[in-house]
Amino acid sequence: MDGGDSRIADLRARKSRSQAGGGAARTDAQHAKGKMTARERIEDLLDPGSFVEIDALVEHRCRDFGMDKNVIPGDGVVTGHGTIDGRLVHCFAQDFTVYGGSLGEMHGLKICKILDLAVKTGTPVIGLNDSGGARIQEGVASLGSYAEIFFRNVRASGVVPQISVIMGPCAGGAVYSPAITDFVVMVDGTSHMFITGPEVIKTVTNEDVSFDDLGGASTHAKRSGVTHFVASDDSEALEIVRDLVGRLPSNNLERAPKLIPKDPEDRICESLDSVVPEDPSIPYDMLDVIQEVFDKGSFLEVQPEFAMNMVVGFARLGGESVGVVANQPKVLAGCLDIDASVKAARFVRFCDAFGIPLVTFTDVPGFLPGANQEWGGIIRHGAKLLYAYAEATVPKLTVITRKAYGGAYDVMSSKHIRGDYNVAWPTARLAVMGASGAVQILHRNRIATAGNPEEERSRLIEEYEEAFANPYQAAALGFIDDIIEPSETRKRLILALKTNMDKTEERPRRRHGNLPL
Repeated sequence: MDGGDSRIADLRARKSRSQAGGGAARTDAQHAKGKMTARERIEDLLDPGSFVEIDALVEHRCRDFGMDKNVIPGDGVVTGHGTIDGRLVHCFAQDFTVYGGSLGEMHGLKICKILDLAVKTGTPVIGLNDSGGARIQEGVASLGSYAEIFFRNVRASGVVPQISVIMGPCAGGAVYSPAITDFVVMVDGTSHMFITGPEVIKTVTNEDVSFDDLGGASTHAKRSGVTHFVASDDSEALEIVRDLVGRLPSNNLERAPKLIPKDPEDRICESLDSVVPEDPSIPYDMLDVIQEVFDKGSFLEVQPEFAMNMVVGFARLGGESVGVVANQPKVLAGCLDIDASVKAARFVRFCDAFGIPLVTFTDVPGFLPGANQEWGGIIRHGAKLLYAYAEATVPKLTVITRKAYGGAYDVMSSKHIRGDYNVAWPTARLAVMGASGAVQILHRNRIATAGNPEEERSRLIEEYEEAFANPYQAAALGFIDDIIEPSETRKRLILALKTNMDKTEERPRRRHGNLPL
């Protein structure tokens, strides 16, 4: 074998060692847990044959604690780029078979390179997280690389979409990178996220809590709101990512891909004419409205198990990707509370950052009353949603289906905070508050002195409802652009979207606003 052949053989051997990761035994252990390896995940995520690896031969520089005798090329993370449905993305996948996926200096800098490349090329970045945390043997060098990643996550925010998939443990400082990214997907049963684990909590606070209860997918989907999607296994998680990427632009200067709609743009939604009950106290499912209005089968709900009185997600309207925000009357009557306000505010800001139009369905009786809500800061948190809508310059289309009471009417993308197209159904009720409460305040003395107080109260409520339990006063004042038949909602929204798609809206120059965090 001549010198050239031996060098090529040496190169192939080195790359083969990198591709082998932690070896067959550790790969088998990963499979036994129901988990794919890092390379299998990337292969499943990207279009076949499209992955181009970067930094396959990077090695750690640690020489302490015997690490100099344990050097595996790649340093526990696979990085590179490929395509999803033909569109370029950058990605990294932590390899739990190598040092438990722990993040050391060079491991972290490989991820930094991918984040830098994503920003330079204007492409989405997808992180597949499966790591035991900071590599203790490398000390502060590991922490430094974490901070370098965090800084890049912040710099990329609003520039390119960032998606984190939690496919194993993610603890301590490691959780902050996913938390900064736009969307988090967790795998049920195999993924965990927490700042401090059960053992530390037991030592410090004497609380007994399991890994799943503390930081499992279900906990973060229902209680904390940290995760946006929950998958049953690795493959489903990666399919969610592929679906999500297809709805998003590659960066903040491009539009999301438009599909040729198979659903007629002028389709009449006859079922919507009867979806709102005559009795305003009876709930209905806003998802029925959403499924009917948008292109058939196109709605992807985000955070479906968290703050369920608010619905957010992506859909297609005449083939265009749009963000959907809607009150859910069948949960807490659709009231705005702390969690619902924050959930919707973050979603609105994401859509605005990436030029995705917003369609809002309003049926809100107000902000949720209660001491816990007030003490928890409903004023501050509710202001986040108001701020997000007022700040947004993307096309904003709003449909008031039923109640729009009090300050919550203003907050839900009203004309006053620059909604571009605001319409109401004939079932809409726009007022400061419901009839019963209003009458009690306006006519307290009159009711108290009446010969038959209950009869007088009923008469006054009926009188108030006749005057205010309709959208016509708002239409007369120009606060809504039209009152439409529910069945024509789809075609009217599609026309409005086409009309406003290229709108421009200038705001005063500034470093940034001061969101009420």
